Amino acid sequence: MLPLDSMLKNLNLSGVKQHLLEVEQQAITQSWSYQTFLSKLCEIELARRFQHRVLNWRKESQLNPAKSLSNLKLEEYPQAVAQTIRQLQEDKDWVDSSTNILLFGPSGVGKSHIANALGLNLIDQGVRVKSLSAINLVQQLQTAKKDLELMRFMTKLDKYRVMIIDDIGYVQKTEGETQVLFEFIAHRYESGSLIITSNHPFSQWDSIFPNNLMTVAAVDRVIHHSKIISIEGESYRKKQAAH
Repeated sequence: MLPLDSMLKNLNLSGVKQHLLEVEQQAITQSWSYQTFLSKLCEIELARRFQHRVLNWRKESQLNPAKSLSNLKLEEYPQAVAQTIRQLQEDKDWVDSSTNILLFGPSGVGKSHIANALGLNLIDQGVRVKSLSAINLVQQLQTAKKDLELMRFMTKLDKYRVMIIDDIGYVQKTEGETQVLFEFIAHRYESGSLIITSNHPFSQWDSIFPNNLMTVAAVDRVIHHSKIISIEGESYRKKQAAH
């Protein structure tokens, strides 16, 4: 029979291996049953794996760890906006229902910070998130389409229950760019949540898509299941710089 340490290593139970003697002593002292002893070791191992998964998901998400909810000054936003953000933070049912979050407002009001912070919060709750600028996403979609791999690439992104598309208004109004963006939005429809930030309200999305029919179809899919957060007022960045 292999030594216990070797078996735990082969089974990748490093949490159990690390805390075995400590938990064993506690079990002896408190007269635990075998089931309680095993349950405690499993609990430690599951916690270790969850923490490891969260660290990996944070790295792959491309989110900025410095832009979290803890340093987002919600008191500087209108009450309705702050309340909506708190609700999204506390309850992730909107992810389970594939609801989209749409953040509108002029440059500097904190849309990207809010999107980033919500993404980090979701990862800490066990939700896989990916964040890309709209331009970066479109470039990757175009490359995949050129290589005849568009559907495969979009399906690969399905592993992320939430996709953040930052600054969608900066996508250039060309047939190649907007077509793949529309195909991506259609692909995600009712199958995964999008968090989209935009300087342009829906009434100006004609500047993104080449014709009105595509604009209407894209907007229809985005807003069907959505929460819209419209932010007006002074630049959040300017107010933070002044403090």
